[in-house]
Amino acid sequence: MTTVIKTLKREFNLPETTLKRTIELMDAGSTIPFIARYRKEVTGNMSDVTLRHLAERLTYLRKMEARRTAVIEQIKAQDKWTRDLETAFSKASTVQEIEDLYLPYKKKRRTRAMKAREAGFAPLAEAMLTGWTDEKLRALADELVQKKSGVTADAALQGAVDIGAEMLSERADLRKQIRSRLEKETTIESEVKPEYADAKTPYLDYYHHKEAVAKIANHRILALNRGEREKVLTVKIDPENDAMTAFLTRHAVPWKITTAHQNMAQAIADAYKRLMFPAISREIRKALTERAEASAIRSFGINLKKLLLARPLKGKTVMGFDPGFKNGCKIAVLSSTGRLITTSRIFLTRGRQGGEKEARKLVELIQKTHTEVIAIGNGTASRESEQLIAKTIQKAGLDVQYTIVSEAGASIYSASPLAAEEYPDVDVSLRGAISIAGRLQDPMSELVKIEPEHIGIGQYQLDVDQKALKTALDGVVEDAVNRVGVDVNRASKVLLKHVSGITETVAQNIVDYRDENGPIPNRKALLKIKGMGQKRFEQCAGFLRITEGTEPLDRTAVHPESYPIARALLKAAGASEGALLDSKTPLSNLLRKVNPAPIQKEFDVGEWTLEDIVEELSRPGRDPRDSAPPILLRKEVLSIEDLRPDMELTGTVRNVVDFGAFVDIGVHQDGLVHVSEISDRYIEDPTAVLSVGDVVTVRVLSVDLDRNRISLSMRL
Repeated sequence: MTTVIKTLKREFNLPETTLKRTIELMDAGSTIPFIARYRKEVTGNMSDVTLRHLAERLTYLRKMEARRTAVIEQIKAQDKWTRDLETAFSKASTVQEIEDLYLPYKKKRRTRAMKAREAGFAPLAEAMLTGWTDEKLRALADELVQKKSGVTADAALQGAVDIGAEMLSERADLRKQIRSRLEKETTIESEVKPEYADAKTPYLDYYHHKEAVAKIANHRILALNRGEREKVLTVKIDPENDAMTAFLTRHAVPWKITTAHQNMAQAIADAYKRLMFPAISREIRKALTERAEASAIRSFGINLKKLLLARPLKGKTVMGFDPGFKNGCKIAVLSSTGRLITTSRIFLTRGRQGGEKEARKLVELIQKTHTEVIAIGNGTASRESEQLIAKTIQKAGLDVQYTIVSEAGASIYSASPLAAEEYPDVDVSLRGAISIAGRLQDPMSELVKIEPEHIGIGQYQLDVDQKALKTALDGVVEDAVNRVGVDVNRASKVLLKHVSGITETVAQNIVDYRDENGPIPNRKALLKIKGMGQKRFEQCAGFLRITEGTEPLDRTAVHPESYPIARALLKAAGASEGALLDSKTPLSNLLRKVNPAPIQKEFDVGEWTLEDIVEELSRPGRDPRDSAPPILLRKEVLSIEDLRPDMELTGTVRNVVDFGAFVDIGVHQDGLVHVSEISDRYIEDPTAVLSVGDVVTVRVLSVDLDRNRISLSMRL
């Protein structure tokens, strides 16, 4: 543990006490959202992102230490432990370095070197490695084979070469240097397989591709991996045989190899080509993949968090419009509180008479339900649906706006057990429209019902380690949900289970309790729910809101453990708890005049915690999503054919990837802003500048109608 703390202290530049106390909280079962929000004095005000990074590194380092201990025990069991090994293992800082050191002692399948040792050629190999010339080795080989029948001197020398090659290939120092040189100096190459040479596959750019390993972009690594996995491409690392063999020749032995040492030269070449390079090239490919996957997962997480924290469309009656040709356009209207009002279906028709009939039906539905905004899914027939809606509301003079909403994952939700539970009497085909409307009204509440990888953001999400992806995205969802807070009397079971400390079973128990007893009156009443012990209550209470209960403080993010402090602040400000329910009372002005020092001293409360309490009391019931970029609502239609170079438009960022960002400009095909077009200054990571949901102004660079591609620039 001491080694782990020292490493984390160096990497995170944190005091040892802070690290130890934070790790103690994690080990005791405290969640990241709880630690980040309510234990700031312990962590030094670390963000949830930093805390998750710390937790990931802690897990890796602990696994590494466990592996180090296990390997050392294995070597000691072989009675081969030495002081030099002790020094080497103590300096190893990665799992790979530990495995390199362990390689000579690792049990392996029967090798050529093993057979040579069994044949008694080890002395010949030792002589070769200490600088004997080929002539002297031949004499020793002749001497050895005289005692063995059926064995030639050539076979003995080959055995010595095999032993020498294996010994060289298992030297940790040489493997480390070779790996480092290959990572810095060699290239990764791909070629199309003959059967796909004339085919236009998604991997056309990689049919004859060559790039430095040190510079290859993460998205290209994943593209190469997929092309290789689908058997379209062959991918390999250039072995740089001559250069690497020459490097080994200079560093493998302490003496100079001349023409009189051809056996040794053969051992070196064999060590590299047969034993070192194949394994190290796999390690490099694995490391590249892990780096690319980590980057993809990170980008996915950033995009997902922004999407979950997108501004909700509050107080509006919304029509969800799920476009379709054959089975018609499915419609669901939700009230301003998210209650399903009605469902319907209209058809896109070519004939004038049929079109007017469907338009009248749409107008009647809008008027009957008092629809204010229409959310149109972006799937098949989306463009035709937008044209119908825009034309209809303009012709009828309706005060209605519309926007395009991603319908990714809506069909998966429609057929899910959860959808059947929520809307048992609604046809499966119509549930997608409910999801589309819900995504506009409250993106977080609706999107948590769908597995993140199906939401339609990120890049290569199906190609990365699915366990790592799920772990990372679960953390993102948890952080986002707890940042906003959840109304315990209105939230679905799916949303509740993402609250700090609450499991799926407890979430169901909360819903059951509400159904049996009515609304939960206050946070204290949560302790009556089955499975809600003191520890779980500590973790979740601050994130659960009760907006119309018996305790005004329950509608804030102030933790119940801090209620005495909150009441003292209100008293010092000359306000009552009831003022939290009255939006007309200027609490922020009153609290600004309070001297916090006496309260801080009386309750022994930290400065960060006190600031948070003051902030919550100043703006009770605030929603952090209200500061997110506004939703772009339209009344007019724009098509890709209308676009012209240098045209300036306003759009919404839908996805951010390594090579740029995709922006929805209202033409049913997102345009790409390449990383080089995001800013006049150099941008390495687009996520440092752009986020999903950002509203940006872009300029059209080019439009490729054949490939349905739009190139945009933010360099205005």
